[in-house]
Amino acid sequence: RGAAAAEGGADWRAGPGRGGSAGPRLTDAGRPHRPPELLLLLLLSLGLLHAGDCQQPTQCRIQKCTTDFVSLTSHLNSATEGFDSEFCKALRAYAGCTQRTSKACRGNLVYHSAVLGISDLMSQRNCSKDGPTSSTNPEVTHDPCNYHSLAGIREHRGGDQDPPNYLFCGLFGDPHLRTFKDHFQTCKVEGAWPLIDNNYLSVQVTNVPVVPGSSATATNKITIIFKAHHECTDQKVYQAVTDDLPAAFVDGTTSSGDGDAKNLLIVERESGRYVEMHARHIGTTVFVRQLGRYLTLAVRMPEALAMSYEESQDLQLCVNGCPLSERIDDGQGQVSAILGRGPPRTALGQAWPGHTLETASSQCHEKMPVRDIYFQSCVFDLLTTGDANFTAAAHSALADVAALHPCRERWHIFPRARAAGTTAATAAGLGLACSALVLFL
Repeated sequence: RGAAAAEGGADWRAGPGRGGSAGPRLTDAGRPHRPPELLLLLLLSLGLLHAGDCQQPTQCRIQKCTTDFVSLTSHLNSATEGFDSEFCKALRAYAGCTQRTSKACRGNLVYHSAVLGISDLMSQRNCSKDGPTSSTNPEVTHDPCNYHSLAGIREHRGGDQDPPNYLFCGLFGDPHLRTFKDHFQTCKVEGAWPLIDNNYLSVQVTNVPVVPGSSATATNKITIIFKAHHECTDQKVYQAVTDDLPAAFVDGTTSSGDGDAKNLLIVERESGRYVEMHARHIGTTVFVRQLGRYLTLAVRMPEALAMSYEESQDLQLCVNGCPLSERIDDGQGQVSAILGRGPPRTALGQAWPGHTLETASSQCHEKMPVRDIYFQSCVFDLLTTGDANFTAAAHSALADVAALHPCRERWHIFPRARAAGTTAATAAGLGLACSALVLFL
């Protein structure tokens, strides 16, 4: 496809570590809240499984035990009636499965960690050792409107052997685009442009010029369409414009789904400034913010769904990046070259009065100590507009990456020259590790 040729961009590379959590969690009104101790147990089990597979006899079936347990509990919500009973049933089934494979798993660290974790959870939840257990028949236990649950069932049936891979896309600032391939670009794209347009989700942004004499633009309107999906949700449309960031869809509703199930949900984090949309039926999360006069967007979506579109839908900035004619970076997704030799006249005209490279760098460094491409974008935007709100936009964009991007090692992006040592083998290994952890973000 012609647009694919435009997909350049800076390579990703692990930068200095950043602390903090994996991002905000929904309350019980949103997606199912999993107990912290359960997350610890499952993260430990899933994180070590691949290492153990190469060293332990194939008869050890701890991986199947853990997969069954995930399938049995992924749809549970701690706020609903009967949670404790169902959770205890699943724990007893998990314990029974580990007992049946105990001989073959002797000496397997993952197995012994799971056994200890099950015992601790049963004590904390006051679960009796004797009692009914959950059926591991996926036809009985799965939730057709829970993408994570369906992924677990496919693995149970011997289909996909790895957890689903997730992709991230973000747009902020003047504007700066991070594509599903982790390529970073700075673009003009004035007017209305599609970021995402697949069989499940459509996202369109409208960008307007920021300052006279500059080709840089920023987003003042976002339209999001969650398409109708079987029995899970009707079509829902969300629209935000500058100074109007609603906490509801255009029809006035805040969720979609039958009964207590909220398969699609809007959560307002900061009135008029920050909303989240969670679509559990397609495993997708969307963040929309307003910083100053302009909007930012961040999306996480399963790769299998993000890449499900017709040939006529190939103009998607998140998929193929900006057309070359719309790029105002150095052609490699970097503004580092711009910052190294002064503002280019074609993009910026001239630096904003009162800001020099040194003062802009100092102001951005206060919020972003890691001098990655988000830091560079912050400096670029300050030199372009003189608007300090763009500093907050870059900082929030990086926070959204930390909350939604499935792989911590890829949070920071650095110019290509600094990432030259990254090998394809390393990238493949990181991708596998990231896929295993994303279910718990």
